[in-house]
Amino acid sequence: MLRPAHIGHLAMLRSLIRDAARDGAFDPALAWDSPAAARFFGELRQALKSGYFVVEEPGAGTVRTVAVPGYVYWADETAGSEPPVGFGLFRAIDDGYELWLTGLDAPLRGKGHGRAMLQALFSTPTGRKTRVMRVRRSARSAGALAHLLAELGFTATRETDRETFFVRVASPPAVPPRPAPAPRRPLH
Repeated sequence: MLRPAHIGHLAMLRSLIRDAARDGAFDPALAWDSPAAARFFGELRQALKSGYFVVEEPGAGTVRTVAVPGYVYWADETAGSEPPVGFGLFRAIDDGYELWLTGLDAPLRGKGHGRAMLQALFSTPTGRKTRVMRVRRSARSAGALAHLLAELGFTATRETDRETFFVRVASPPAVPPRPAPAPRRPLH
């Protein structure tokens, strides 16, 4: 079950992000108290409060806002009575969204919850417009995540020394196609 993420979920997200950073899934600087972690979690706090990041354009000295919708995940119908066990945060990009950050409580991995959570995330209005996901190659879960993404219509398109970029192969159209007009009948 998914619900929109909000500021009240910050502690849970911080905990899952720090654990995943220790496992190699996120920047290692996020695993501990560091200036990078303080800046990141401050920006995450703002995003959960307002739904947006404020991003400074390098070299231009200008700022812009980037939409950051997110969801928290429960493995069953305990939403509200138990804390969430996973999350997915999207980030707006030029032609849709990127599934920017996602995490699942470690004891639930390998039991179908990752698949269920990703399917639920990609079924949301934002998820249906998601075109990209990056996976850190050093993550313990990189192989399993690559397999799940392939099942969900994503293909690995590029690798860097740190990440593999996955792009949705058959993105749903943004606007349904219009039906062909009916042929006109002669007026006589």
